[in-house]
Amino acid sequence: MESLEPPYPRLLVDRYESSFHFYDAVLPGLTGCTLARGNSASGYASWDAADGRTALALFTRSAMAASLGEDVTPRGGGSSLVVHVASRDALDSAVSLCEAAGGVVAAPARDMPAWGPGLRAAHVLDPDGNLVELQTY
Repeated sequence: MESLEPPYPRLLVDRYESSFHFYDAVLPGLTGCTLARGNSASGYASWDAADGRTALALFTRSAMAASLGEDVTPRGGGSSLVVHVASRDALDSAVSLCEAAGGVVAAPARDMPAWGPGLRAAHVLDPDGNLVELQTY
């Protein structure tokens, strides 16, 4: 069986409204993705890439728990998103953008040669505690 389109990350969040505002503030500038569905009160939102494919979706964890049951619904902490940026200057700007949108810097921009030659990365937590890795080579 063929998939209709590539998979995309969907974050289950408890702090939906603040998480929505964070991603709506940072995704257009960092990736060019734009809000395609939902709003700050809808409980579900997604952002699409220029080709129309969904790049990221947010969904309230409580809605998933109501459907699947609390005992099988994943809790935060295991979700992450990687955003590749063009340069070291762009990385610094991306960290500032995330902070201004309510993110918390978990680790500042630093060289990480053990992860890849020339890799420089910063790690930010979104308002719900999901990890966003900003990286450049």
